[in-house]
Amino acid sequence: LKTAPVAIPVWGSAQMLESRIIHRTAASLPTTPIHNADPLNLFVVVETGDSHITILDGDRLEPLARLPSRFALHGGPKFSPDGRYVYFAARDGWISKVDLYSLTVVAEIRVGFNTRNIAISGDGKILAVGNMLPKSLVLLDAADLTPLKVIEVADRSGKTASRVSAVYQATPRNSFIVALKDVPELWEISWLDSPPPVHTGLVHSYEKGMEEIAPLKTERFPVRRIEMKQPLDDFFFDPDYRNLIGSAREGRAVVVNLDVGSEISTLALTGLPHLGSGITWTFDGRTVLATPNLREGAVSVIDIKDWSVIRRIETAGPGFFLRSHENTPYAWVDNSLGRDRDTIQIIDKQSLSVVRTLRPEPGKTAAHVEFSRNGRYALVSIAETDGWLVIYDAATFEEVKRLPMCKPSGKYNVFNKITRSSGTSH
Repeated sequence: LKTAPVAIPVWGSAQMLESRIIHRTAASLPTTPIHNADPLNLFVVVETGDSHITILDGDRLEPLARLPSRFALHGGPKFSPDGRYVYFAARDGWISKVDLYSLTVVAEIRVGFNTRNIAISGDGKILAVGNMLPKSLVLLDAADLTPLKVIEVADRSGKTASRVSAVYQATPRNSFIVALKDVPELWEISWLDSPPPVHTGLVHSYEKGMEEIAPLKTERFPVRRIEMKQPLDDFFFDPDYRNLIGSAREGRAVVVNLDVGSEISTLALTGLPHLGSGITWTFDGRTVLATPNLREGAVSVIDIKDWSVIRRIETAGPGFFLRSHENTPYAWVDNSLGRDRDTIQIIDKQSLSVVRTLRPEPGKTAAHVEFSRNGRYALVSIAETDGWLVIYDAATFEEVKRLPMCKPSGKYNVFNKITRSSGTSH
């Protein structure tokens, strides 16, 4: 029997406002932290096993609070520039704002039915939410989660709708960069109150019988479209945010110059590089980008001056996360997508070789390394229901302690996140 397609209801600002919950007003919040921990050395741990978040003191390595969360939080929360607030997106469209001074949930709103991820503007005023269903991009006031604009995502003609693959913060450009999953376009959206005007597209002139560039248009959150050869899923930005390095599902990796709005180079990478987890450091007097691979057991090291691959470091298997810190000579990578999913490997950033393999809990998935504010400790998730947060001395690789956690999908240090926005150096 044929069944009628399921209609996705329109989810506009009015419906979003009906769902919004204000748990704490701004006036009711404390002016200073209620705890005595360093507010910039807190860790926010997402425990997906039983839908909780744990706030961890990064100096004492002890939990301060454990709060219930919405179901299926996305692993990448975003922090306000001062580190006070953290914002979460759940897969079913709920956005939550948590105050790290009072350790309480402040506000929540539902913006869709299948949400991909969120980004926050460099001034901390705007949240951008990318949805898979409905196919939309939602701009929220970060103060109280009031909807400011809902953009239906489609190609230039408006005929082909697209899911949002991801939305990123590009602070030096005062804009969000949006990846579309079903349309070969990138979007750049200014978050400024008075944004620069953009061309809205092509218009047909019946008098001239030809297409012309539409006049410049100025509006709040204008969409600047960059046409691509194919959709890109995953991004990394160079340090000045002029170039974007992106990977496609087919494994193709390209460099896009955001100033001119076009592809300028193709990278010689195989498999599926996870550029969103890439990091940079200085090697041999030049800045290099290193990225793990979702399909192959390798970390690729790229010279961002000419986009050449200068080293392919073989690892024990495909992995998701690569992390480092300016105060350590090492980069840590997991092999969580392969046979040796219980291992973490440590790479010397100058010899470009694996120097140590750790197995925190044999037979259990080890993933997502994060460093403390000063780089002294490296925290590893044992991403199982009966999991752990395993804390290592980042210099000696010796285990310091472990804390029981319920499938910790990731943990995020406040200082590291607010000083390194998505895609910047680690």
